[in-house]
Amino acid sequence: MSFINFSSNEIQCKIVYYGPGLGGKTTNLLYIYEHTNPDIKGKMISIDTKGDRTLFFDFLSLNLGKIRDFKIRIQLYTVPGQVTYDSTRKLVLKGVDGVVFVADSMMIKRQENIDSLQNLEANLAEKGINIFDIPLVLQYNKRDLENGNIPILTIEELQRDLNHDLHVPYFPASAINGVGVFETLREISKRVVKAVSLKILAKR
Repeated sequence: MSFINFSSNEIQCKIVYYGPGLGGKTTNLLYIYEHTNPDIKGKMISIDTKGDRTLFFDFLSLNLGKIRDFKIRIQLYTVPGQVTYDSTRKLVLKGVDGVVFVADSMMIKRQENIDSLQNLEANLAEKGINIFDIPLVLQYNKRDLENGNIPILTIEELQRDLNHDLHVPYFPASAINGVGVFETLREISKRVVKAVSLKILAKR
């Protein structure tokens, strides 16, 4: 749920990057942070395990113009991909306004992708949120492996596995190279700001 700060005329919206472990969630945020104007970004907080896996969350705040007289500030988070940190995932999802689901294109990650999306749906439902109602975008990461020796899923296979019921926007990506990263961010930000705008207008 977006937070409205009337004293500073600011609306804070929360976007969470969700998905299987080592799928590229943190890489997305690092790329965005490194390639964003310093004037519009806040401090990034990163807490990692020894295995370079996100343990808690990454945080990035971006200013995205105004709704009426309110400035829009987007806060970006990631969740840990490992099942053992599910309680942390639930904590990070608190107050979420939109979700980017980062799927891993490697074939060996197929079931992990499906399980992680089902976990997202269950954790949202626990908070009274229907996955079909929240702004959601899919990112199919690691497409740069397409020409390598590692077998990867086709876009069609990923669509069948993850998007056959949702019918949400999706973006092929290579987060490590920045391909599809800002396209994904722009789409989810646009959807979140639109949803928040409608809520604010409905209250007036």
